[in-house]
Amino acid sequence: MKIALVCPASLPATQFGGLLSLTVDMAKEFGKNEHDTTIFTTNLDFANNANTFNKKLPKEEKIDNFKINRSNVWLHYKLFYINPGMYYRIKNSKPDIIHTIGLRSFQSFTAALVSKYQKIPLVISDQSGLTTHPDLTNSGFFQKLLYRCQIPFIRFIINQSSKIIVANEYEKNIFLKFSEQSKIEIVRNGINLEQFNFEKIDFRKKYKISDQYILFLGRFSKVKGVDTLIESIKILKDQSKLKNILFVIMGVDFGFERQMNQMIQNYGLINNILVIKKPNRSEVFGAYEQCLFLILPSRWELSPLTPLEGFAFKKTVISTTSHGIPYTLRNNIDSILVESENPHGIADAILELLTNEEKRINFESKGYDLVKNECNSQIMSKKIFNVYEKLVKNRF
Repeated sequence: MKIALVCPASLPATQFGGLLSLTVDMAKEFGKNEHDTTIFTTNLDFANNANTFNKKLPKEEKIDNFKINRSNVWLHYKLFYINPGMYYRIKNSKPDIIHTIGLRSFQSFTAALVSKYQKIPLVISDQSGLTTHPDLTNSGFFQKLLYRCQIPFIRFIINQSSKIIVANEYEKNIFLKFSEQSKIEIVRNGINLEQFNFEKIDFRKKYKISDQYILFLGRFSKVKGVDTLIESIKILKDQSKLKNILFVIMGVDFGFERQMNQMIQNYGLINNILVIKKPNRSEVFGAYEQCLFLILPSRWELSPLTPLEGFAFKKTVISTTSHGIPYTLRNNIDSILVESENPHGIADAILELLTNEEKRINFESKGYDLVKNECNSQIMSKKIFNVYEKLVKNRF
């Protein structure tokens, strides 16, 4: 089958996040099964920001068993990138199926246009909380106006689609406001377990860490709740059980780095927190492997991938009950979930995992079983491909 995957960003812009990871993992799985798979995307080249574009990147590139087809971005605002050349690139490739990921994008609108005029089945996934992301209400006037202007385009994309892939019941309920239930298919997000099968760095040695540490991995953003985590560390600062515990905050700036560093300084936490900016994947894997457990104190998540990666290393997670998180993480089974913006709740959960090793080990085992048996890219891609097959058969 000839498959066109469409996404606002792809390699090498790995810091773009979940949309990119899921798209690349699907491409790898489809390519592994000898399907002609191409990711159509922009020439974003993440350099510690979301607005670095690189005309020197190859327009067409083969990576492992799939291809990337990039077109230049003419204009951009925030994470909205306009690359008109993509239309002709998708059209001329003559795919059997188009699957676009991330609906609030010029790329998804382009995919829908190609689908309409070339009569190619269109599968859509959002992964961005279509109507529930905090940025929709917390951003400035111009950005809110842009979001409003996107509504008719989003409706066009949804109406043009043959199938809507959602990650969980939470996301399904979002789409029920735009589409009939029969069009929606739940496929749980999964991670690529094979990516962990290479030599990892000695994280402690590289960063001269002698103590045990607890890990936060994510964007430096209020949405990710990094401020809540710092408030929690302040509460625990003088606890004897935290005497030899370090907190590692790893990620890339999404507008909150300056405030984050100011909080750390104001609260006297410089010796308690190690900040690592723009880590590469080998550093991330090394950090997973040697940490005690992870903390994801997000105010919003649709279907988080970071905890699943932690589970793959047999590490449990403290997170929140916000939005789609309880549809991925299971409270008191593989993780501890507390209310969002509750630093005291996070602090109590940290102490619980530090003092109850038996519970922590049990959670680690259940989390590992989840990614091994269900939430991995092989199972995810197989279910999505089954959707493709039915649509392509019905086309003829």
